[in-house]
Amino acid sequence: KTRSLLSVFEEDAGTLTEYTNQLLQAMQRVYGAQNEMCLATQQLSKQLLAYEKQHFALGKGDEEVISTLHYFSKVVDELNILHSELAKQLADTMVLPIIQFREKDLTEVSTLKDLFGLASNEHDVSMAKYSRLPKRRENEKLKAEVAKEVANARRKQHLSSLQYYCALNALQYRKRVAMMEPMLGYTRGQINFFKKGAEMFSKRMDSFLSSVSDMVQSIQGELDAEAEKMRVSQQDLIAVNESVYTPDSDVTSPAINRNLIQKAGYLNLRNKTGLVTTTWERLYFFTQGGNLMCQPRGAVAGGLIQDLDNCSVMAVDCEDRRYCFQITTPTGKTGITLQAESKKEYEEWICAINNISRQIYLTDNPEAAAIKLNQTALQAVTPITSLGKKHEAHHPSQNVKNTENDKIIPTEPAGTQDSTQLIAPGTPIQFDIVLPATEFLDQNRGGRRANPFGESEDGSKDEEEDSLLQQMFVVRFLGSMAVQSDDTSEVIYEAMRQVLAARAIHNIFRMTESHLMVTSKSLRLIDPQTQVTRTSFELASVTQFAAHQENRRLIGFVVHLSETLGEESMSAYVFESNTEGEKICYAISLGKEIIEAQKDPEALAQLMRSVPLTNDGKFVLLNDPSDEDGASREEGEESEA
Repeated sequence: KTRSLLSVFEEDAGTLTEYTNQLLQAMQRVYGAQNEMCLATQQLSKQLLAYEKQHFALGKGDEEVISTLHYFSKVVDELNILHSELAKQLADTMVLPIIQFREKDLTEVSTLKDLFGLASNEHDVSMAKYSRLPKRRENEKLKAEVAKEVANARRKQHLSSLQYYCALNALQYRKRVAMMEPMLGYTRGQINFFKKGAEMFSKRMDSFLSSVSDMVQSIQGELDAEAEKMRVSQQDLIAVNESVYTPDSDVTSPAINRNLIQKAGYLNLRNKTGLVTTTWERLYFFTQGGNLMCQPRGAVAGGLIQDLDNCSVMAVDCEDRRYCFQITTPTGKTGITLQAESKKEYEEWICAINNISRQIYLTDNPEAAAIKLNQTALQAVTPITSLGKKHEAHHPSQNVKNTENDKIIPTEPAGTQDSTQLIAPGTPIQFDIVLPATEFLDQNRGGRRANPFGESEDGSKDEEEDSLLQQMFVVRFLGSMAVQSDDTSEVIYEAMRQVLAARAIHNIFRMTESHLMVTSKSLRLIDPQTQVTRTSFELASVTQFAAHQENRRLIGFVVHLSETLGEESMSAYVFESNTEGEKICYAISLGKEIIEAQKDPEALAQLMRSVPLTNDGKFVLLNDPSDEDGASREEGEESEA
């Protein structure tokens, strides 16, 4: 908005410069060509009338100037009858003021414009250097130097811009003075030095000239007051704390507004210039309704960059830069990658895009809807960080311990009384209960041994060979939490709601991808790269399983677990699958049927006849997951949940 307004002032200054040169040429012709006085004054009269037709971008306050110039035009036409002039009087009272206005005021504006451009370029260079600071292992001394360089560049740009703006504002007053003062001197010269002029003009003309002088003095007084006001403002801005200009000065505890439905500011946009090369461009972004707009410097208006409706936004690591986030389309296609200037901007942009993607802006009161949405989510989940030792993994054969998991503990009931009966208030939410394969190997050196070539133990191998059912699905772990009941699938839906609400509110986007192996004996989560079993559950302990009714890629199940003191507990696990969750539910259901059928040989034979088998006697389930897995990997490894 400031730069758009600045362009209007610059356009006005350019128009004024062009008009001033034309007016000066007319006056010099009057001064230098006494023999052509009649023609010169005629042209001057026309030029005075042309001021009204110049279409100044800032024409406010020119009505008095226009009416005064109209009157002077009539005076010039009357003086055109007189063909005598004193050259010195014209040079001192008519030509000199307009020359001083052009050489002093207009040249000052042009010089300050150049200085403002240099300061802006220096600021862009320092910001680019600051943006390239590495995210990890950054040199604090280098960061302080770069931050100080940015602050100095901003201060310099701010001072030069204020001086430039002050000169442009002052030009609006000096313009009116410069237009009328030469004509005032010209008219008085005609009256004083020509006898016929004294007879021609009446006392009414004297009073008019006196009123013009008073008006000029009044405008000059307004200019002096405005200049003093701007000087005081500059002194106040110079005295402010340097933290105002330092980027990311409140990185430890920034005040973040999570209820935004509109956002604007400068971001770095990542552009691919080749197969492996990229460039970053600093542009001005703003939201408009459900659209993300971008306005390059010098552009009249912004252009559409991304439709934000139903999209997703997530934090990403990109080229060792800080505060990067990525926008993904509803179809799962990767959109654009942006970098914010500070942690506060980074958090607020993610929250604003997340609010807009839910189409809150279409409601009657978007601000209230955003506040209510975030308050509801905060009532359901409130984050705490536990630095102590977390509980052991539930499967007794692996003894997996996780000391780096974050928990989200509801402080109040997340729904009605029915939901509190399903999940107790204060239940922790575990977001990374499944360890990556590297951490699993490091923490189990003394326990269960895994083959480095990706082969499992003999027991697991025999289990797979003896199992009548083997089906593998690509899943991503979203979260798990303890539940109080497994009588209905509503407990799974409530767990899904709380887990997804916690991830959305606290911007938790990372998920661990695994292969879910469904057999007739167990459910196993396998690392896709090393083929190491991360954790497993006995199929008989899975008491409830269901897919989400709307988002069919969400799957959850409830597991009965035995505690160390002989007590039993129930936990709900929530995953996102590359395939429909109903297919996983069908596989689990078939596995449980096989368990029941194995107790009765006739029932097992009848079940095997009803379901197609592979060549080695295994059950064939639905579509081949490998095809769907390959198709999903083309869309990218990031989740759209």
